[in-house]
Amino acid sequence: MTTAALFIILLLCLLTGMPIAFALGLSSVTTIMLFSHDSLASIALKLIESQSEHYTLLAIPFFILSSTFLSTGGVANRIINFAIDCIGWVRGGLAMASVLACMIFAAVSGSSPATVAAIGSIVIVGMVKAGYPKQMAAGVIANAGTLGILIPPSIVMLVYAAATEESAARLFMAGFLPGIMMGTMLMIVIYIVARIKGLPAQPWVGFKQLTRSAFSASWGLMLIVIVLGSIYGGIASPTEAAAVSAVYAYFIAIFVYRDMGPLKNVPWRVSKEDSIPKIIFHNLSQTILALPRSAAHPDTRKVFKDASKVSIMLLFIIGNAMLFAHVLTTERIPHHLVEIIINWGLPAWGFLIVVNILLLVAGNFMEPSAIILIMAPILFPIAVKLGIDPIHLGVIMVVNMEIGMITPPVGLNLFVTSGITGESLTWVMRAALPWLLILLFFLILITYIPQISLWLPEYIDHLKGY
Repeated sequence: MTTAALFIILLLCLLTGMPIAFALGLSSVTTIMLFSHDSLASIALKLIESQSEHYTLLAIPFFILSSTFLSTGGVANRIINFAIDCIGWVRGGLAMASVLACMIFAAVSGSSPATVAAIGSIVIVGMVKAGYPKQMAAGVIANAGTLGILIPPSIVMLVYAAATEESAARLFMAGFLPGIMMGTMLMIVIYIVARIKGLPAQPWVGFKQLTRSAFSASWGLMLIVIVLGSIYGGIASPTEAAAVSAVYAYFIAIFVYRDMGPLKNVPWRVSKEDSIPKIIFHNLSQTILALPRSAAHPDTRKVFKDASKVSIMLLFIIGNAMLFAHVLTTERIPHHLVEIIINWGLPAWGFLIVVNILLLVAGNFMEPSAIILIMAPILFPIAVKLGIDPIHLGVIMVVNMEIGMITPPVGLNLFVTSGITGESLTWVMRAALPWLLILLFFLILITYIPQISLWLPEYIDHLKGY
């Protein structure tokens, strides 16, 4: 009775168009008040606990802040130029470079919509000018942008780690190879399409220009080394690495690239007439003098404001989703579902089919973090009982969430791409559909070849002697 009431109230709330956070909270509170023996005091305790006891969740606002600085500070431009210089000379290379740029930006942002917005706003126009069909340009970016939640650091993986109490570091390791594999698959298909359609190639820029663009992008690329290196090397936890990434992104956006803040459009002083110590002293003193003004600058305030809005929205969803998960747990709903699935005699491969279908349907209507927090407590114990590795299950759920980012009516990447291109949502859906088939094929590979996800974390555990 309680289970039916919980899901019926949630469904009715969603059908009225109520925001997902309020729907989760209202259905949970109503169920506790009318159908459960739990006390109302547990609501307040759970809301506080969801934000204070899950240390991993603290990484989310830091990664969002880091991503906002990078998106605003022009790091995306330099990454795109570097990617084009790397692979643009191949037929269809501009589209392939866009995928590579999405992969790199995903590794410094952890957000799928941010990746689409930062990379797509620049490369879609560039591809159309170079002779690519606009639909192809939009479809490639909408799909490649989903790598933002698969390639670590991933905000959705952090949410799964908080919901299941699995290691966020091992989840990041598990997402690394699948992310590279998916990006490579997209680039291979782009190359085949480019050969068939006769799409253009960019001229080879030479190693000198490649070195120059690599150096220009190196400050942004270094963030990948700092975050993932510190996590994989056991130097820092994901939360600590996220805090460092936010400070580092602030520093390079304002004081190194100078695309924002008090030193905006003020070039670095490099004069052949001056001695090297004089040049260093001038630039260093310029940076130190700008430091007190940087935090109060309108550009910086805007970044903090934008990041705060996204963080508050996401954490509010997470808080209410954890309250919903609390009702599931107290009413032993996952326990009863485990017994039902086991009594069916469903094998592990059959259960994974059910999981994928369930998540693909849910991805059409709900935000990824909410789906993870609702479904993970239900699916996790069943998967463990059937011998499915929890880390493997996490990667499967994230790949399903990737597909949900480009399926209507709540596909966030579709809305972002529509805003960039100025085309209707239906037009963007048609553009993304052919490339979506690649993601579905990739989902099958990830689901039934677990070593794609598990090889790297198991190898690193082996090196550490675990």
